Parts: sequence; structure tokens; C-alpha cells
Amino acid sequence: FVAAIMFLMGELGTIYTVIQYAFLLALWGFVLAALGWKGLRTFFVPLFYLFFMIPLPTFLYNNLSIEMQLIASEWGVAVIRFFGISVFLDGNIIDLGTYKLQVVEACDGLRYLFPLMSFGFLVAYLYRGPFWHRAVVFLSTIPITIFMNSFRIGVTGLLVEHYGTEIAKGFLHDFQGWFIFMACVAALFTEIWLLSLLGRKRGPLRDLFNLDFPKPVLNLTGAWNRKPPQSLIVSTIIVVVAAVGSMFLAQRVEALPDRRPFVSFPMELDEWRGQRAVMEKSIVYALKVDDWIIANFVRPSDPEPVNFYVAYYGSQRKGASAHSPQSCIPGGGWRFEGLTQIPVPGVGTDGEDLTVNRAIIKKGQIRHLVYYWFQQRGRLLTNEYMVKWYLFWDAVSRNRTDGALIRVITRMVDGEEMAKADQRLTDFIRAAYPRLPVHFPAT
Repeated sequence: FVAAIMFLMGELGTIYTVIQYAFLLALWGFVLAALGWKGLRTFFVPLFYLFFMIPLPTFLYNNLSIEMQLIASEWGVAVIRFFGISVFLDGNIIDLGTYKLQVVEACDGLRYLFPLMSFGFLVAYLYRGPFWHRAVVFLSTIPITIFMNSFRIGVTGLLVEHYGTEIAKGFLHDFQGWFIFMACVAALFTEIWLLSLLGRKRGPLRDLFNLDFPKPVLNLTGAWNRKPPQSLIVSTIIVVVAAVGSMFLAQRVEALPDRRPFVSFPMELDEWRGQRAVMEKSIVYALKVDDWIIANFVRPSDPEPVNFYVAYYGSQRKGASAHSPQSCIPGGGWRFEGLTQIPVPGVGTDGEDLTVNRAIIKKGQIRHLVYYWFQQRGRLLTNEYMVKWYLFWDAVSRNRTDGALIRVITRMVDGEEMAKADQRLTDFIRAAYPRLPVHFPAT
């Protein structure tokens, strides 16, 4: 019944991850209804193994991907420097002087990690050994993946240095990825062999795994004549009703509110004067943003500019959603410090306060002050997880998933007091915020 409710909610909100987990929960329910708790315990491992086939929710995947890119970049640079080659690391960009090697999402290692973790779980389950051996085998897939992917990036840098930039593209790049994954598998089996020696087991590798199938049952007459439990009958009825009911759900076209595009956003805001900037097409494509503005604003009394950025999404259902600055900014080599929530007084049309995330980002000796928040269908949010919850709730209840990320940044010059940078951003928000409602609805 819970799976059926999840399924219908996922259908109404077109949130595919919810539908997929509802499917697995229904399978668990069927096994429990047909075979009872003893049967569920018997099939627990293969049922649990099915969770590996469902992708992580987009916001978790994006956050993990950024972290993996940074780790792979740092460790890859360590490999390059080990061989005496001078290299500069800026976020996830490895600068070799003659060529800049960017550790993009495809090179973050997650394409190794998820398959290797699922394979490691299966191998650990079949392994004939104590539980702690199995736990080590499964958990070791994470460091193995990180190390081998970083080694791959380091080797790519070495090959680019000695044989040119073409080595980082095309067939050799793809073959290198395949080879490294097979090396991960080999490292996993080497670890199992070493654990077997630690446990003083000798013999061929096959004997370390439980690969013997049970003998077939020849007489199935009793099984065929078994009356299905009432719980299974009720469960089947629930699932059939939910499936048929979903067919009659109207194909809802998402409600898109009327709005003005950001091309009409003014470049004169009281005493502030702005100049639009350009985002590369590859960045716009990666963000999957529907409309955006990025501009630098200055005022005569304060020559230090304020960078103003808004990313608007008409729909956030199919993997396109506002990227948290905590995920994106570190990719450029910046480090977050002191993330807090503060009120910006007197910003709203009725004089109410605006709560924003406030942080300092550093790269070397350069410091910037950042304010950002999420404008989501009339809600002003600072917590990324609450953004995802309301995204699901509004998709079901209001048939809307539009929303935006607003971010303002200013540089903190040497010797400048923190209060002055805070005042600069506060003054700009007071000038810009009243112009935003026409570009995304306040309700």
C-alpha cells in the first residue's frame, strides 16, 4: 500500500526517483506477502542488490560529483608532480602550461564507483570468509575507485606532456578508462587473495567463493497446489488498482507562470550601473538553465563591483535544478568559510527581512563575500534539502516546479572591514530585489 501511494505521488509529480523506489518497495512487499518474514530474510540480499540499479537523486549526485572531481584533481596532480613535472592546479583544472586538462563530470570517477560498488557487494556476498573480510571488500571499492581514477588522470597528464594533447581525446582516452576499470576489478580480487592468505586459506581462487547451486527440487506438486496467502491476494489487488488508476491520471502539462525574460532586467538600479557578462555555451548546457542573468554592478561611491547572478528554471523535474554555490564554486578552486544565515533588513515590498546564506570564499590571498538564496514558487529558502522537499510537494499539489537561485558576490579588498563588504551587498540587494518579481512570480 505504501509503494502504491509512492507510485501515484511520483506519477503526479513526475518525480522518477520516487516511482523507481516505489517499484522496489512493491517487490519487497510481494515477497513478504507471499513467503512471510522467513522468505524475506532468504531473499534479502538479492532484493537489496536491486537498489544499485536506481541512480542517486540529482542534487546528491551533483554534490558528490563535485567533491569527486576535486579529489581526483588533487591526487592526479600529485601523480604528475611525483614524476617531476611542473603543474598548477586551479580547482578542477590542471594547467600543464601548454595544455589545460579539465577534470569534468565524466572524469569524476562516479562511473567507476557505482558499478564497482555493486560488483564489490556481489563479490563480498559470495566470498567464503568472516563478516569483517566481506565488509572490507565492499567498503574498499571506494578508495580503490578514487585512487585508480586519480592515477588515470595523472597518467593522462604525463602522456599529454610527452606526446601531445591528442592523447587526452578520442580512442586512447576511452580505452584508458576501460583499462583502469578492469584494473580496479583486478585490485579487488588481489585484495580478496591477500585476505584469504591472512585467514590461512589455500587453494584456487574459485574455492574462495560460494558458487555452488542447490540441488533441484524434482517434486513440485505441493508447491503448485499451495493456496496463495490472503496477504498476497490483497497486495495484488492494491498494485493492480494503483496501476490502472495511474492510466487514468491526466497527463498534466506543467503549469508555467507568466514572466519576463532577464534580457529586460535593467542595468540601472538607483545609483548602481551594470554591465552584462557572457556565460559560455558549455556552462549553460551543463547547468540546464532556462533563463539567466550575470552582470557586474558598480556605484560611484564604491568602485568595488558586485557580481549579480540569477539562474531560473521553468521546470526542475527532469534533472535540471538550481545548483548550490556550495557545489559549483569549489570547482574554480575557491574554499568556503563560515557559512551562516543572516537577515537582510527591509528588503521586501512590505519592509520584511530577507534571510540569505552568507559565506566567505578564499583562493590564496583573495577573499570574496557571497550572499545567496533560493526563490521557489513564493518561498525564500536557504536550505538545499528544504528546496528539494518543496520541489516534490509543489510538483504534486500545485503542478509547478519553477524556481531560481540568486547569488551576489563582492571582492573584499585588502584591509577592508567586513562590515563594509556586508553593507555593499545589502545596499545592492535593496536596489535589485524589488525588480525581480516580474522575472519569477512571488507566489
